[in-house]
Amino acid sequence: MSIGRLFGCAWCALVFVALASDLAFAQPPVTGGGPAETIIKGPPAPVPPEVIVRDQGGRVTIRAVRLEEPLNVDGRLDEAVYQRMPPVSDFIQQEPQAGQPATEQTDVWLFYDDRNVYITGRMWDSQPDRIIANEMRRDNFNIFQNDNFAVAFDTYYNQRTGFFFQTNALGGLREAQVTDEGQTNFDWDTVWDVGPGRFEGGWITEIVIPFKSLRYEGAGEQVWGVNFRRIVRWKNEVSTLSPVPPSYGTGGVARFSTGATLVGIEPPPNSRNIELKPSLISDVVTNRQATPPLENDVGAEFGFDAKYGLTRSLIADFTYNTDFAQVEADEQQVNLSRFSLFFPEKREFFLEGQNLFEFGGVRSGSFSRASETPIVFFSRRIGLENGQVVPIQAGGRLTGRAGAYSIGVLNIRTGESELAEARATNFSVVRVRRDILRRSTVGMIVTHRAPSGGIDNDVYGLDTNLSFYQDIEINAYYARSHTPDREGDAESYRGDFNYNADRYGVRVQHLKVGDAFNPEMGFLRRSDFRENFASLRFSPRPELIPAIRKFSYQAQLDSIVSSSGQLETRAAQAQFGIDFENGDTFDADYTENYDLLREEFEIADQVVLPVGGYTFGEFNATYNLGGQRKINGRITASRGQFYSGDRTAVGYNGRLQVTSQLSLEPRVDVNWVNLPEGIFTTKLISTRVTYTASPRMFVGALIQYNSSNDALTTNIRFRWEYDPGSDLFVVFSEGRDTLGNGPTVLQNRGLVVKFTRLFRL
Repeated sequence: MSIGRLFGCAWCALVFVALASDLAFAQPPVTGGGPAETIIKGPPAPVPPEVIVRDQGGRVTIRAVRLEEPLNVDGRLDEAVYQRMPPVSDFIQQEPQAGQPATEQTDVWLFYDDRNVYITGRMWDSQPDRIIANEMRRDNFNIFQNDNFAVAFDTYYNQRTGFFFQTNALGGLREAQVTDEGQTNFDWDTVWDVGPGRFEGGWITEIVIPFKSLRYEGAGEQVWGVNFRRIVRWKNEVSTLSPVPPSYGTGGVARFSTGATLVGIEPPPNSRNIELKPSLISDVVTNRQATPPLENDVGAEFGFDAKYGLTRSLIADFTYNTDFAQVEADEQQVNLSRFSLFFPEKREFFLEGQNLFEFGGVRSGSFSRASETPIVFFSRRIGLENGQVVPIQAGGRLTGRAGAYSIGVLNIRTGESELAEARATNFSVVRVRRDILRRSTVGMIVTHRAPSGGIDNDVYGLDTNLSFYQDIEINAYYARSHTPDREGDAESYRGDFNYNADRYGVRVQHLKVGDAFNPEMGFLRRSDFRENFASLRFSPRPELIPAIRKFSYQAQLDSIVSSSGQLETRAAQAQFGIDFENGDTFDADYTENYDLLREEFEIADQVVLPVGGYTFGEFNATYNLGGQRKINGRITASRGQFYSGDRTAVGYNGRLQVTSQLSLEPRVDVNWVNLPEGIFTTKLISTRVTYTASPRMFVGALIQYNSSNDALTTNIRFRWEYDPGSDLFVVFSEGRDTLGNGPTVLQNRGLVVKFTRLFRL
């Protein structure tokens, strides 16, 4: 059977599964549908009017309260229900004194009605003048660097999959999808709202989340998992309703196996969840690199996205004439290695359900540029070729859950592009995972890339993620590729053991990539090698040094050999770190490197390293200024040998708070490289200036200069989410060639206006 027919059958089979699941969920649920059918993983449900029960082991069960009329989400606790119903309280510290009562009181109410879930938090603070609140941008990481409150829902009550919502005292919004118990995709967006408020003793947040923005099984009274987290940034204290081990870090609130049980919540009857999102785009483009060149070329486009809920937990998405002009430009990087750079996905259509398509324990959202493990499916391979945009004509996606299975199917058709030298191509992916044991999975993936008139590429693989006890995780995969014009070893496999407790850590990994392994829909830094990696960590918490929360001592060895057994790369590292009580951190390491160049390597313009093996050592130091500071960020310095010579590097990547609405984010990276083959300096300088008028409106400018490619780029974006889920974007971008610090020459320029409107049926 051909791959094309195989994918056709897969689509039919998955649609059948969806419809069958839909019919099944239309009947009274067998499990997960209510207290009578679900075994509560905690103390018995509280008896009204009580809303919380805690057992001696620290496990928690809370009860949701139904409202007769919608809550006014305004940050003021003036409704009668707040006096009538007691709050959930008594949070437990995760940091700095794990297991002890929180030093600042937090009160939480959880309500619902026929359309929405409401979460209200009242954050008492003994020093309210020290509350950190300086970020309102939608989805921005700095919301986490403020005093903030978060809720995580395990809507399937399977201790694996759910949703995370986070806000601060200014009403900033940041949400994420959660998969594999704690793996968060913060690029996911949905419709919800926040009403912030202040009172003499602290701050308040009222959160409203439509049931349509969540995924769950069935209807009627259900049992969910839930946990709440509060971070008091000025004292660097993290606390949760249900205790979370410190080894899980601040993301532990989304480790649903440690969460509380939520009873009494009753979503509305199963209904078709339909979303339509048409878009209108108008642009003016100048591109002097195109053939023929474009000069103030005016264009207009229409596109739309649609979402259809086959069930409450299985969603089909469709896109037509997709345009991503509103996406912020990539942050520039300096490449002093002989391998390709990695840039993360930022396009909205590919971000929802991104975690579901991850394979082999490799998480593309947090992929390290130094990692050698292949990414089997990397969505940036779709619609981008040779650094140029390729038009996406249409596509579809099916993601979600059907019983114990997580399902992801994607099919995208792209058009031709002379500038990108790209043919019309069809991209297809099928990903299925099944839950096993308590918190483990097994799965499979198949990818298929079919360029018109070109050579097809297929990749298929099996993987497993095994989680044992509290801190042990084992990842393994086996994958093969098939490209008709390639002969050789086309397999890749990996085994990874990770014990990651708070005080001790051990990690061992073995990875193999064959010389013909070719995931054309993925990301691969190198081929034809075997890698062995091992690390040991000791992280004591000194009780006699008040200013220091934790030390960290780590040693690791990474060795890469070719299939013939010849050593290609080796890195032996000793690392020391300090976590300070005020939120600052310090890290220092010394790394002894060996790198074999099999062919000449042009590391800079007219600077060529000859073939041979190079041994060199380097010292690196990093100091992170905590988010509680008005000027914060990461300061780095490096000094040591580098291939045949030496290198000195300094850098700063941080944030300066001007006002609660205006911020500057400067970045400077400079490398001074002195080699017998040549002396050169690289400079990467950028500044992001952002003014936030409200949590749903901001204007930001990103200006970048990269001496490595003599590029000066500007990207200015205005975003107004005038209605939840509906946006107006105005984007100006410009790229110039600095001609080696000489006069700049315009290469491209564009002005785009994009209008989208969300209709929920």
